[in-house]
Amino acid sequence: MFGILLLLGQQIYQQAPPIPALVKSTAGETLYTRNDIETGQNVWQSIGGMEQGSIWGHGSYLAPDWSADWLHREALTLLEINTQRSRSGLTLEQETAMQKAMLPALMRKNTYDPATETITVSNNRAAAIKQVEGHYLRLYQGSDEASLALRRDYAFSVHGLLNAQEAKQLAAFYFWTAWGATTNRPNDNITYTSNWPHEPLVNNKPTTSTLMWSIASIILLLGAAGALVTYYVKQFDDWRDDILPEQGMATSDLLANATVTPSMRATAKYFWVVCGMFVSQVLLGIVTAHYAVEGQGLYGLPFAEYLPYTVTRTWHTQLAVLWIATAWLAAGLYVAPMLAGRDPKFQRFGVNFLFISLVIIVIGSFVGQWAAVHRFFTSLTANFWFGHQGYEYVDLGRFWQIYLTIGLLLWVVLVVRALWPVLQQKGDKSLIYLVLISALAIGLLYGAGLMWGQHTHISVMEYWRWWVVHLWVEGIFEVFATAIISLLFVRMGILRTSTATVMVLFATIIFLFGGVLGTFHHLYFSGTPTSVIAVGAMISALEVVPLLVVGFEAYNRYKVERVEKWQLAYHWPFMFFSAVLLWNFVGAGLFGFMINPPIALYYMQGLNTTANHGHAALFGVYGMLGLGLTLYCMRGLTDITRWDQKMLKRAFWALNIGLGMMTFLSLLPQGVIQTYTSIELGYSFARSTEFMHSPIMEALVWARVPGDIVFSIGVFYFACFMVKAFAGNTKEKQSNYIHVNK
Repeated sequence: MFGILLLLGQQIYQQAPPIPALVKSTAGETLYTRNDIETGQNVWQSIGGMEQGSIWGHGSYLAPDWSADWLHREALTLLEINTQRSRSGLTLEQETAMQKAMLPALMRKNTYDPATETITVSNNRAAAIKQVEGHYLRLYQGSDEASLALRRDYAFSVHGLLNAQEAKQLAAFYFWTAWGATTNRPNDNITYTSNWPHEPLVNNKPTTSTLMWSIASIILLLGAAGALVTYYVKQFDDWRDDILPEQGMATSDLLANATVTPSMRATAKYFWVVCGMFVSQVLLGIVTAHYAVEGQGLYGLPFAEYLPYTVTRTWHTQLAVLWIATAWLAAGLYVAPMLAGRDPKFQRFGVNFLFISLVIIVIGSFVGQWAAVHRFFTSLTANFWFGHQGYEYVDLGRFWQIYLTIGLLLWVVLVVRALWPVLQQKGDKSLIYLVLISALAIGLLYGAGLMWGQHTHISVMEYWRWWVVHLWVEGIFEVFATAIISLLFVRMGILRTSTATVMVLFATIIFLFGGVLGTFHHLYFSGTPTSVIAVGAMISALEVVPLLVVGFEAYNRYKVERVEKWQLAYHWPFMFFSAVLLWNFVGAGLFGFMINPPIALYYMQGLNTTANHGHAALFGVYGMLGLGLTLYCMRGLTDITRWDQKMLKRAFWALNIGLGMMTFLSLLPQGVIQTYTSIELGYSFARSTEFMHSPIMEALVWARVPGDIVFSIGVFYFACFMVKAFAGNTKEKQSNYIHVNK
C-alpha cells in the first residue's frame, strides 16, 4: 500500500503543472517570471493561504477559490477584448457568439515550451491578464471603495494590505494556478487539473475518466459491503462465543486498585489543557462562522481589527487537531504505566517536559500566525519558519513543525519505555505490540509534514500534506484507538485476548487498506495524473465498507456493559465510544462518501459539503473518542464521588444533538445548494460573494445558531464537570469501587 502511495507520488513529481521561467506575450512583453510565481506563493502563504479562500478547491469556504476566480475573470475579459477587436463585420450578438465558441480552444491550448520553459500567450490574452491582475492589485491594496467593500465581504484582515510588488507577485501565482486549471496537458485534451473547476466558458467539464471511475467505485462499494457484512455476520456468532475471557467475565473492576504512579498523576494537567483548548476552539468557531455574514465585525464590534477571519479560522482548525491529539497522547502516557504497574526512571520528568514543550509549541505557533497575518514579518523566509505556512491543518511555521515532530517522537519513547516491563511478562503480547507499532507510526508519519520546503511546487506539497492530515487521522490514529481500547477491555477482564487480537488485526487491515491509498481522493484535481483518480476513487469506496458494521459493535458494547453491574461505572466513557461509532457512520461514512466519488467531488470540492463532512467526522469521531479517553483516565485521577453524572449526561447529549443540528440544519443545506449552483452555473459562481451573501445562504449561516447554542451548552457542561471532578485532592490510589447509577 505504501509502495503504491510512493509510486503515484513519484508520478505527481514528474507530471505536476510546470512552473515557467517566463510568461510572455507574442509581442515579446514579459508578464511574469518564475520568481514572481514562487514568491507570490510565499506571499499567499504569509497572509493566511488556505485560510482565506482556496487554491484548486483546498482551503476555506468564505472567500473565492482564487484559481477558479481568476479563470472566470480572465475568460470573461478575453471574450470581451476579442469581441471588441474583431473586424469580422458581424453583429455584436453574432460576434459574441462566435468568439464564445472559439474561447475554449484559445485558452486550453498548451503554449508551454519545455526547451525554453516559456509560456507564450496572445497579445489579446496578455491584455486580459493585465486587466485581471489590476483587479487583484486593487483588491489586495484596498485602493478604491469597491475593493474595500469586497475585502469586507471576503472577511479580509484590516491590517493585511500588500504593497504593489507583493500584490503583483500574488497575482502571478493566481494566474499560474488558473493556467494549470485551463491548459491541456501535452498531447491530451484534459487540463492539468483534470478539467477542474467546472467552467462552461472554457469547456471545463468532467472527464470520461472522472465519470467511469465514479461508477466503478460505487459498484465496488456495493459488492464489498455485501461481502463484508456477510462475513461479519457469519463470524460474529463465533466471536460472540469466544468474546469472554477464558476464566469468565470479571466480577469486579480489575483496574480499580491499579496504582496511580507519579507520571500518571502528571498527565492530569494535559486534560486540563485539553478542556481549555476545546472551549477555545468552539468559541473561535462561533466567531469564524459569524464572519460569513458580517465580514469584519462581531455583532457590530470591530473584532476583526484584532482577530481577523484568517486568524480565527487558523486557530479554530489547528486547535481541533491539537486538543484531540493531546487527549490521545495523554491517554497513552496514562495507560502505559498503569499496565506496567510502575514508572521507569525519570518518566514523570519526561511527561512534564513534554507538557511544557506542547504549551510552548501552541503559544509560539499561535503568536507567529497572528503576527504573520498582521504583516509583522518583513521576510517571507522568516514567515515560513516562525509565522504562517498557509496550508490548512499544518499552518504552523516550520520551526514549530520540527519542534512538534520531536515532541511526538519523545512521546513514543515515553510510551515504549513505560510498556517495556509488560513486554517482559509471559503471555500473549500481540495487543501490546500493536499499540507500540501504531504509536511509533503516529510519531513518524507527522514527519511527512517536513517533506516540502518554502518554494515546493503546490501539487507536491499537497501530496505530502495529505500524508499528515488524512493518513495520520484516518489511518494510524484509528488503529491506535482500536488497539488501546481493546487492550483496556482485556485488562478489565471483559474481553478475551485472542479474540481482541483477531478483531484488532482485522480492523487494522481494513483501516489501512482504505486509509493509506484513500489519501488520493483529496488529490483528484490538484495537478495530479489521472491515475490518482482511478486509485483514489476505488480505494476511497472501500473506506466506507467497515463503517457498515458499526451497529454490531455498538450492540456488543451495550451488552458487555450490562453483564456485570460494576461496569456501569464506565457508562459514560462507553457512551462516548458508542457516539464515535455513530458519527463514524454518519460523518465519515455517509457525508464522506457523498463527496468522495470523483464526479461528486468535481462539483463539490471546497464547498460547504466538505465543511459538513469535516465537522461531523473530526469532532464526531476523533473528538468524541478524545473525550471518552479523557473520562477513562479521569477515573484514576479524580475522586469518583465528585463526578456529577447529571452534568455529564447533559454534556453528552447536548454535544451530540448540537452537532447534529449544526450539520443537518446549516452546513449540509448550504453545501447542497452550492452544489446545485456549481453544476448549473459553474464553480466560480457557487463560491462568489454574490452567491455567498445571497439571502438564502446568509439565512442558512444564521441557521447554525440553534445548533451552536446547544453544542456550546454541552461544552459548558463538560468543562464544569471537569472542574468539579478535579476539585479537591488528586487520588493517590483508587482503592475501592464506587457504584455509579446511570
